[in-house]
Amino acid sequence: MNIKVVRGNPTPEELAAALAVVRARAAAAAAVPSGAPGPRDAWADPSRIAAARVPSPGPASWTRTYWPS
Repeated sequence: MNIKVVRGNPTPEELAAALAVVRARAAAAAAVPSGAPGPRDAWADPSRIAAARVPSPGPASWTRTYWPS
């Protein structure tokens, strides 16, 4: 892996910190199995809709069982 400083003049400590972050991210990406699903996005979590509000009883309550209003 080649890393080149394009702009600026980092101190040796700043360069070492940046390289540590890059290496840690690369190691974390390599540790994840290729067939495993990734983390679930919050927008796809059904509990965010269910936890928002319980529909109140009434003639049109079935329309409020899924979509938040």
